[in-house]
Amino acid sequence: MILSIIIVNYNVKYFLEQCLCSVEKAIANDVQLIDRTEIFVVDNHSTDGSLEYLQYKFRAVRFLVNSENVGFAKANNQALALATGLYILFLNPDTIIAEDTIAVCLSTMKTHSNIGATGVRMIDGSGSFLKESKRGFPSTWTSFYKLSGLAALFPHSRLFASYYLGHLKENENSNVNILSGAFMLIRKEALDKTGGFDEQFFMYAEDIDLSYRITQARYENYYVADTSIIHFKGESTKKDMKYVRQFYKAMNQFMRKHIRSSIAFTYLIQMAVWSRSKIAALSNLRPVKKKTAVIAESFLIGDKKNIELLKQSLPTSSRIIVDTSDKANEIIFCEGPELSFKEIIHQMQEGTEKKLFYKIHAGNSHSIVGSDSKNENGESIPL
Repeated sequence: MILSIIIVNYNVKYFLEQCLCSVEKAIANDVQLIDRTEIFVVDNHSTDGSLEYLQYKFRAVRFLVNSENVGFAKANNQALALATGLYILFLNPDTIIAEDTIAVCLSTMKTHSNIGATGVRMIDGSGSFLKESKRGFPSTWTSFYKLSGLAALFPHSRLFASYYLGHLKENENSNVNILSGAFMLIRKEALDKTGGFDEQFFMYAEDIDLSYRITQARYENYYVADTSIIHFKGESTKKDMKYVRQFYKAMNQFMRKHIRSSIAFTYLIQMAVWSRSKIAALSNLRPVKKKTAVIAESFLIGDKKNIELLKQSLPTSSRIIVDTSDKANEIIFCEGPELSFKEIIHQMQEGTEKKLFYKIHAGNSHSIVGSDSKNENGESIPL
């Protein structure tokens, strides 16, 4: 077995459906991976009917079912204990990968034996680059710059934007410190030395911790910009107090485990938490604008056969623009023989200036998914 793919699911059955459709295409795109890839989906006690909906559809996938939500780290480790591939891909369910994504990353790793793990360039549901695709180690000052807002003020600074390695270009391959847990392709031999995810971390640090341990085992983490994927929700940039406290807890936990959390670190981060709390309090004083309901006027692009099938299945409330996309406020990409996932990802990146909303329908699916903002939950439409 060359590749083991591990996906943890919790109540996102339609996003997972699109993800698995893209994974199947990526496997079929590489002759070496056909019949030499295994896929695990660990379901953390979903209540949305995920298993009933997906099991019959993806018969090659091995579903592991938990009777409770055991968390991200433990669920991944459950499948890792059963995985037999030379490479392990940890993948989020709210992602869509290009047909060449796995092949490009595997080729990079086979060419450079010192690379222990690869990550890829990620975009959100609007086509915008996700900064968490590449990150630096969360040292005392790095964490302070992020939490204090200095990283956002100086996004390309080698010093202030060191958490997201803002000085490194998003379209260039490079060695990095930290990879995102949304897509981590890791050598099994490296995981044999480091172990899987540390189950003591609750949020924001499982991937940081594993990335750090990979470098401690004398491997490199590598950011591959030659291929892009969609990560619909991404890391929220809405810095409310809940986020700030969780981030502080995770960074403090990481420092205690690996570096030694100093009094200075604790003081600096508490200062950052205090300053962010004041910003959050001031923002809460502003009057909340009610969202205006916008009728979706959708233009369908892609495989002609799937477009026709989709038109018959769309809810009656949907308004389809048939003559030109200039009149539409939403694009629905219909994947199929005439439009690949790779081309969809490319078109979404090219269209960021147009301020359109995007949704995706895989040719072998019964749903449409999309996300207008990385700050909010995505939208899914059953067909």
